[in-house]
Amino acid sequence: MRAGRYLASLALLVAAPSFISTASASPADETEHVVLEGETLNGIANRAGVTPASIAEANGLEKPYVVRIGETLTIPRGSGARRTIAAGTAKTADTKTDKYAGLAKALSYKVSPGDTLGGIASAAGVPRILIAEANGIAPPYTIRVGQMLRIPRTGRHVVAAGETGFKIAMDRGVPWNDIAIANGLEPDAPLQPGTTLLIPTVLDPPMRATSAPVPASAPQAGFLWPIAGKVRRGYTERGSSSYHDGLDIRAPRGTEVRAAAAGKVIFAGNEEKDFGQLVVIDHGNGWHSAYGFLSRITVKQDAEVARGERIGLVGGTGRAKGEELHFEIRRDNAPVDPLAELPASP
Repeated sequence: MRAGRYLASLALLVAAPSFISTASASPADETEHVVLEGETLNGIANRAGVTPASIAEANGLEKPYVVRIGETLTIPRGSGARRTIAAGTAKTADTKTDKYAGLAKALSYKVSPGDTLGGIASAAGVPRILIAEANGIAPPYTIRVGQMLRIPRTGRHVVAAGETGFKIAMDRGVPWNDIAIANGLEPDAPLQPGTTLLIPTVLDPPMRATSAPVPASAPQAGFLWPIAGKVRRGYTERGSSSYHDGLDIRAPRGTEVRAAAAGKVIFAGNEEKDFGQLVVIDHGNGWHSAYGFLSRITVKQDAEVARGERIGLVGGTGRAKGEELHFEIRRDNAPVDPLAELPASP
């Protein structure tokens, strides 16, 4: 029995020679720790002066957070990590000497030796899945030394009663599927009022060829009125509870609705809570138009449509106040006043 234990201990030392090099380091200074027999995540965290949750996040550990003998754990030393001093007091880690200094606000990060995606995410204050999605990294989320990672920054949205994923996506200018992934939701799952959602915003890395953003220009032929009719409700900028992102135009039910510019149909379906039967067209260069309250849709998703081509019929679906068309124009995912882009009259 004793011989067996001796051989097992010897095998452990051979498999993890880093024990020798890390034994002289104070637990409060370790950036990596090899798990010894009898150790737990809580014990390792207490000796290292960080939280168990930060180690779990840095190493992609899942509940019940079991660690294995011989496993090498990354000990996160990012901004805000708790350090334990010999006298028993605690202070914040010196971010000036930390390799993650500034990462809490950075838009990109170059992977260095010893980095893990979880450790970078913890230091950046961004969920690991968002960084993975922003950089096209698939499970098991392997990263390479020298790889430049985009660091997506996020917003938050509290779900209001009656809100749908589609409405949140339209308001935030982020595809609902991306929001659902960021929050671990099924895209068609019902939303609970009061739920706080992370809203991912993937920013371009700073290594772009141009030093300043290039303003997006409208479609070359310009926009035309989708129907002729009286504007019942106009555009109102956001900033108050009465904002309105487009125009509500009166017209008899069944009036043909025309594409305001050439483009590709990226949505054609029902969004009954707000827009009813809805068509959304991508015109390229950051420009989109939306046509809601339709009684019937006459195009299919992914279809290419010409300027002036029929895409649906006027109706009264969604939140329509009678027979009318809800019409929006968006630039770079932000609503703009359609009257500024349309001819003076239909």
